[in-house]
Amino acid sequence: MPNDAQPGKVTTAAIAAAGWRSDPMALWLMTELQRPNAELDFFSELVGRLIAEGIEIDRAFCGLLSLHPLFVSRNLIWTPEDGASIIKRPHGVASTDFYYKSPVYLIHQGADEVHQRLDVDEDLLEFDIWKEGRAQGMTDYVALPLRHTTGEVNVFALSTRRRAGFARAQIDRVKDLMPLIALRLELMNSYFVTSSLLNTYLSEAAARRVLAGTIHRAEGETLKAAIYFCDLRGFTAMSDRMEAEEIIEMLDDYFDCMIEPIKALGGEVLKFMGDGMLAIFPMDERTGQLACQSALAAAEEGQRNLEALNARRVQEGKRELRAGIGLHAGDVIFGNIGSADRLDFTVIGRAVNEVSRVEALTRVLGRNILMTEGFAGTHADGRDLISLGFHVLTGVSEPAEIFAPA
Repeated sequence: MPNDAQPGKVTTAAIAAAGWRSDPMALWLMTELQRPNAELDFFSELVGRLIAEGIEIDRAFCGLLSLHPLFVSRNLIWTPEDGASIIKRPHGVASTDFYYKSPVYLIHQGADEVHQRLDVDEDLLEFDIWKEGRAQGMTDYVALPLRHTTGEVNVFALSTRRRAGFARAQIDRVKDLMPLIALRLELMNSYFVTSSLLNTYLSEAAARRVLAGTIHRAEGETLKAAIYFCDLRGFTAMSDRMEAEEIIEMLDDYFDCMIEPIKALGGEVLKFMGDGMLAIFPMDERTGQLACQSALAAAEEGQRNLEALNARRVQEGKRELRAGIGLHAGDVIFGNIGSADRLDFTVIGRAVNEVSRVEALTRVLGRNILMTEGFAGTHADGRDLISLGFHVLTGVSEPAEIFAPA
């Protein structure tokens, strides 16, 4: 098809009148099944199909707002050289010139279309993204709104190096397809948001189980794990003298110290209880020793991280933080606990109760890390662990032998 010719496709209105099955692109958008997390595959094929219709595209962009603690949006980018990729934009970008001085801002403000020739004098180009496109040999740019059923508006943009730019009929063709494209991307983005929120507020293992359908009360499974419980010492007394914002900042810093090594070594953070945290390192008959070694390594790395944090806090005139960590190995019940319409997906069981009691002994014995005999025996790898004798654990009938790193 000549580049200046109108694509041989009917408009959305005509599709509605004649039946959407008469339009191959509409048929594909409405019937092609893809995995819910296959956004890059979908985006690549979408661009490829537009190119096959005669629309020369040298860069495609789609900005998707996303609920995530680390970033505010995910930008899908396609170029002939690199294919499709994702760039994540951090929170706060919407308050910068990067956002306000961009076509994306205009779309979010209600523009139905932003169209700009790029092969003009650079001084005539208002936005940096247009100047960058011009420097890359682009001649034309168009941005369109992706309107979702929630009322949210995202952005779809195309650039070309074609000398004549985009024909008006080509832009109209893409605009006609926007409702279908927006719906497909909304469904995929909704799956991403659901998955990321579950991973944020549950553990990754719990999120996988919930997404797989483990959502009924009293539904769960028994598994073996190395269990890690940590607690911040003196938190109640400290919090009485601190403002709410300062407490949250302190807890975030403290949990960063502890969580990073847990995740790096294969653990799952399951629950926060004020200043306390529960994590597990799942294991089976073959991986028990590795799980316990990983849990202890995470505990020791967490304490080192806390020492580094304290060095900064002292320089800032703030109080040092101290934490106790209890380690245990045993069976836990992993599943849903709660009322009919308010559930918590976590681990429970005798082993969970015991590890919290072990952590409480760190104050009494003056040690930062303590472990049960079951954990120490499973961990055994030749390194020195010392016995601190037998101690009564609250709620446990028999005294337990407690160990600590030498």
